[in-house]
Amino acid sequence: MIEILGKTSSINVRKVLWTCAELNLPFTREDWGTGFRSTQAPEFIALNPNALVPVIRDGDFVLWESNSIIRYLAGRYDGEALYPSDPFARARVDQWMDWQATDLNRSWSYAFLALVRQSAAHQDAQEIEKSIAQWTHNMRILDARLQETGAFVAGASFSLADIPVGLSVNRWLGTPFEKPELAGVSAYMERLGKRAGAASYANSSLT
Repeated sequence: MIEILGKTSSINVRKVLWTCAELNLPFTREDWGTGFRSTQAPEFIALNPNALVPVIRDGDFVLWESNSIIRYLAGRYDGEALYPSDPFARARVDQWMDWQATDLNRSWSYAFLALVRQSAAHQDAQEIEKSIAQWTHNMRILDARLQETGAFVAGASFSLADIPVGLSVNRWLGTPFEKPELAGVSAYMERLGKRAGAASYANSSLT
């Protein structure tokens, strides 16, 4: 049984939960993080010296970093449909996962913390505007890709890449500012919404 350490309000924890749902993997989960057990506790630091969620235990195997975790789960538990072994197809999945973790994440971070989390340290109006502009730019890149595939971010089939990307789109939808119409993104979220994992872990009330 997979053990997941981390609170469900964490977007990175929800990546792991959604992946488990796609793979029909049973798991247990413990609440760790702000408002719950501290990730600075010695027993947590022993598992992840970065003091960040999620962490998983799979028997004696411990792993942290959310994208590494979901790649591991797909590789270990018959997730070929999500994370193909063909090098070309796998590279496309990895490309969009890495784009979400770098360019997309960096662009939405300030605006999200300011407008949703109401962080006192993120209330500079110019920085909020800058973050929104870059976030919108990246969402237009995603929209163009989705209109090209007419389906999912890595191609015609749902893949591991759609989990982090779909969760980031959820944050886009749940953050209060004026947004352009993105037809490809809207259709994409309708497709994702038909999946049980998305229904549980990727809707606009779970930013």
